[in-house]
Formats: sequence, C-alpha cells, structure tokens
Amino acid sequence: MDKWWERKVIADQAEALRELVAEDRAYQEHTHAERSVSAPSRATTLAVTSGKGGVGKTSVSVNLAVQLSQMGRDVILLDADLGTANADVVCNINPQRNLSHVVAGRCSLQDALVEAPGGFRLIAGASGLSQMAALSEFERARLMDQMRSLEEEADLILIDTGAGVGPNVLGFLIAADQILVVTTPEPTAITDAYAVIKTVCKQGDGLDIRLLVNMVRDEREARAVYDRVSGVCDKFLGITPSYAGHILSDTRVPHAVRRRQPFVLEHPTSPASVCMHRLAHRIDRHAATPRDHGLLRRMAAWLVG
Repeated sequence: MDKWWERKVIADQAEALRELVAEDRAYQEHTHAERSVSAPSRATTLAVTSGKGGVGKTSVSVNLAVQLSQMGRDVILLDADLGTANADVVCNINPQRNLSHVVAGRCSLQDALVEAPGGFRLIAGASGLSQMAALSEFERARLMDQMRSLEEEADLILIDTGAGVGPNVLGFLIAADQILVVTTPEPTAITDAYAVIKTVCKQGDGLDIRLLVNMVRDEREARAVYDRVSGVCDKFLGITPSYAGHILSDTRVPHAVRRRQPFVLEHPTSPASVCMHRLAHRIDRHAATPRDHGLLRRMAAWLVG
C-alpha cells in the first residue's frame, strides 16, 4: 500500500508540474490578452557550486549571505549539500530541523528556517546521512513541492549545492537564475570547475554562469585562472562564463572558521572580507531580474524531464 501511495503521489505531482508548464506556454501564446493583475514578485536564486570539495564553497555561501543581508536584502540560504552539509557549523548554530526532516515529510521548509548570524535565514542540510546524497523520485517530488513557497519568502535564495555533477546538484543548478562556480588556483580544482561548467551546459542553454576564484595571492593570479577556464570553455563549449571576482587568501578566514563565525563578521576589514563585499555588490547588481518562469517550474525537469 505504501509503495502504491508513493507512486500515486509522484504521478499526481508530476501531472501538476506538467500542468504548470502547459499553463506557462499558454500564457506566452496569449501575451496580448487582457490581464490586469500583475504577477507576484519572487526571489532571485543563486546556486553556489564547485567541481571538488575543499575550495571554500560553503564559506563563500555563508559569508555572501551575510554580506547581502547587511546590504538590505532579505536572504535565505538553503544548504543543499546533501549528505555533507555544514553551513550550520560555520554559523555556530544547531537547528532542531534540517533538510532531512523536510524530505521525510516531518516539517515544511518554513518550519526549518532559522535565524543565522548577520541577518540571513538558513535551512540547514543533513550531514552524514548517505540517503540524502541520492534522493528518490518521491523525495525529489516532496522537496520540489516545498520549494514553491520559498520564492515568496525572500528577495534572494542562495543554494549551497554539493560538489561535483551528481543529479541532485544538477537539479538545483539548472533551476537557478545564476550559477556561481567556485574554484582555486590548484590544477585539480580548475579541471573540475571546467567539468561542472561543461556538464551544466549540456543540460540547458542561456545559463548565467560566473566563475569565482578563491584563495588567490592577488588579482593577477585570479585573472590567470579565469582566463584559463574561460579560454577552454570558449574553445570547446562555445560559451564564456562571466568573471565574478576573487577572494584573497587570508589567514583570518580559517581563524574565523575555527571560531565558527562568518569571517565578514569576525574580521570585517580583512582582505577576504573586502573581496566578499565587492562580490556581494556584483551579485546585487545582477539579481534584480530573475530568469523567465519560477524556480518550481524550472525544477520540473528534475522530476519529469
């Protein structure tokens, strides 16, 4: 009976998503129809990802959320690094509910929201649970249904994805308005960053992909890394990712991590914090115009594609 019910729920939600897509197509075909009520505003989504672990992706996500919040944006950070999540550790908070409870149907995403240092709200991920790294179709449907409500909860949704190119990671990436790929000057990190960009480009056209170079000595080194990645992308993929900027290597960053505090709060005038401030302003300038359709509608391909 349970399996029959799961199949029924999946079928019902898949049909609802198909209806959403059909409704959107009908809307596009009747753009001149009389519609006096404007569409509700929704959040812009930014997915932060990397080809490999250890490049500072979660640190970037948390500190960017803090910086954007301090600039007046209403920010939600979704820790979607399924299985190895640790944004809550960086923020020194211990939420009673996390993403695993949402996937299991024990609470909603709104119930899992907690206040984090710096003014943003966090939905913590689940660490050490292998089943979270490979969601079933039923679990994906449940999570996606919950994502609907987040778009009206904030100005900006940051999604800290897992590293690599697994199906769960790709589902979040292709749904986002912007994709921020984090790399470092290490050869393996550069190679894996290109692999992520290549894989994402195969999933859809017109994606807004930006490259952030972390842990660099100076801007010259960052530009050299960007030029290398963008050159290969242009040659083999026919696309050129945008340069998002760089974060300087800074001993105060690991110091803040050990103290379980975002470094932009612990050391607001440090070189890394100044770089993060610049990144936040770049993101803010380009976050005013989300892509067509909503996050849920774009995520439909994750379930029914």
